[in-house]
Amino acid sequence: MSGGTAARPSGARLRLPTLRDRGARYGVFFATYLYQGLVAGFSLTALANHLAGLGVPASEVGLHFAVAGLPWTLQPILWGPLVDRANRARMGRRRVWSVVAILGGQAALASLLLLPGPEALGALGMVFLVHSLFAALLDTACDRLVMDHVPEAELGRMSACTRGGFVVGTSLGAALFGWMLAAHGFPASVRLLLVLSLCAALPALLVREAPGDAFLSFARKAAEAGAGPIPFRRFLRRLGLGLARRRALRLLGLCFALDGALALFELRFGIDLVQGYGWDAAALSRLQAALALVGGTLGALAIGLWSDRAGPLRALRSLCLASTAAFFLACAFIAAGLAGPAGPVILGLTSVLPGLLVVALVPALMRASRGRVGAATEFEVYMATMNLGSVAGAATSGFLAPVLPLAAVAGVCAVVLGGCALLAGRPHLILRQRPAAG
Repeated sequence: MSGGTAARPSGARLRLPTLRDRGARYGVFFATYLYQGLVAGFSLTALANHLAGLGVPASEVGLHFAVAGLPWTLQPILWGPLVDRANRARMGRRRVWSVVAILGGQAALASLLLLPGPEALGALGMVFLVHSLFAALLDTACDRLVMDHVPEAELGRMSACTRGGFVVGTSLGAALFGWMLAAHGFPASVRLLLVLSLCAALPALLVREAPGDAFLSFARKAAEAGAGPIPFRRFLRRLGLGLARRRALRLLGLCFALDGALALFELRFGIDLVQGYGWDAAALSRLQAALALVGGTLGALAIGLWSDRAGPLRALRSLCLASTAAFFLACAFIAAGLAGPAGPVILGLTSVLPGLLVVALVPALMRASRGRVGAATEFEVYMATMNLGSVAGAATSGFLAPVLPLAAVAGVCAVVLGGCALLAGRPHLILRQRPAAG
């Protein structure tokens, strides 16, 4: 007799995972955002600090990296309609764009090896501009894949998963490449980035969207009768009508207010700690990174689970109320003249809990967008509005510095977050209400 294992039937094949498998979904989406975080940690933190150490003025560094960030501002216009209106490809309707984005992004990163050094800011900025174009496409395709394949009851956990992947990637990228650039130089750091980013991208490259999809093929499947893409003008008309509804406008206002209030305080407080209270800039960066890592991993997981059980708006409302209390407490510390000694406490109060708001907000935004013709485009409009709020808050912070004390800024943030809590507590004002079962 043979050993204890039965022979595999001759016609049987190994079943490979797809996005219909729960574990594969979490692995692919975590790794995709880990990929984006690695590149962001390299470019926005490690490389920016390295250039500052070489004596490059901060204004020049900021200008070139701001140009590289333009595709993220234009993301809904650039890629949303393309992904939403995609024809059925043999690789999968949305996955084909994520693969194109990864291959294009890796090619852009590889072109860094052709530069004479990081001091060539013009060429460096153009390389990261091209990479940002592909990264924004990857983000849009990934968001649509989440909406297509993740059940609504798991959107909170998936939001925590993607947030955790990005935070881990940025923290790892900033720490590792900060050391690599100083110890081994720019070319060696780029080669390591190419290897690590390719490893992070492998799940998205290898896991198929659905059974029967090709691993690598840019050909289209034969279109079924009436299954072609919606005409572009009709698509834009439907998208505009959806975003012009009162619920959508209130949700856009909520997105803008949340990130605007947080940026209004964050930039001002960091500058005051360094310039007004003598904090070491590197020590401040390490503390901020540590708080972001803890909040973006363990904290995000807890909020994701809570959001799936209680509902995204209930979790969002509770977080807004807690953040309101945190900012009022920070206001009291600052007004009492304790901003310097109590700096770590204030940073924790105003960064950890508020930083988790996006984990609860994303499932609500996906629920608002899901089921529409332009779901990915509408979702990216909401996210772009959050980015716009962050930019507006940071810009307004500088203008208000001479006329508004820091304690008053914390109080303003608390009031804005309290208003957001009131709006989140009235779901009928911002989300479509579904009829009760039965």
